[in-house]
Amino acid sequence: MATPWRVLTLAPLDRDLVKGLFKPLGDAVELLFPESRDEDGLLAVLPGAELIIGDFTGLFSLDKRVLEAAPHLAFVQTPSVGTDSVDVDMLAKAGIPVANTAGANARGVAEWALGAALVLCRHLAWADRGVRAGGWPQRELLARNPREIHTQRVGIVGYGAIGSETARLFEALGSPVSYWSRRRRPEASATYRELDDLLAVSDILVLTLPLTPDTRGLLDARRLALLPDQALLVNVGRGGVVADDVVVEALESGRLGGAALDVYEREPLPPDHPLRSREDVLLSPHGAGGTGQAQFNIVAAVRDNIVAAVTGKPVANVVNGVDPLVRRR
Repeated sequence: MATPWRVLTLAPLDRDLVKGLFKPLGDAVELLFPESRDEDGLLAVLPGAELIIGDFTGLFSLDKRVLEAAPHLAFVQTPSVGTDSVDVDMLAKAGIPVANTAGANARGVAEWALGAALVLCRHLAWADRGVRAGGWPQRELLARNPREIHTQRVGIVGYGAIGSETARLFEALGSPVSYWSRRRRPEASATYRELDDLLAVSDILVLTLPLTPDTRGLLDARRLALLPDQALLVNVGRGGVVADDVVVEALESGRLGGAALDVYEREPLPPDHPLRSREDVLLSPHGAGGTGQAQFNIVAAVRDNIVAAVTGKPVANVVNGVDPLVRRR
């Protein structure tokens, strides 16, 4: 009888759910779970791990110490699109493929980006707070210059599965859409512009980029200053692409007319952070992709890749350039 593959699940999922997910594999897998959600719990279970399902909360980072503690590690699957909690380059050098769930939550995140832009354009959250407080800020609302979405030029930074779906939704409402990406997309419906040119013509700027060494701090104060006055920022990518303090400064200066943020440099956002007190900011707890359909898609993608790895088939969505055929170490 073949030795079962040892699958370590780091995400805070119910054990019975995980067991049910891989029940069809029977004795082909042995499931491992950290007994405590801290470094000691992680290090105690790593020596036996061959396949790791990462942690979508970001609590457990997969870095050099993990590789040293897991000599048999052969594959890492993130239950998310982002891989910023995984040292993908280090694992690439070790010949260990890393896969994400690209596209699984694209529609959910794109709908959040569009909905957030509508909230900012029409000041919906601000008006809701005023009415709930006992007021009737009708004239004040008109004085804030509500905008119709089709009149807004939309710029999308990052044109992967989320960026392209976001472009399609804005285009359906009549907004002219441009994009910048690290490589041009010949199939794109939106117009390609160099980054600085894109910023100069974006009334609504949507960030969908992952966080990598190349994208960290990509939008600094100089670049945000290129935006038209009172531009709106929607970030569904990663917080580190634009620093939270840079966003605050742009809001205070009036360069930004509002921001909708689902992601932050530090999560959870610190209780005393100035973003929490601004009425021109819509805050969300990194939940843009948190729809039932998106979660189903992510779980299915994780399951399919673990099944592929165990049964000797190539895994999908490898992000670090390693051969997708998982081999025991």
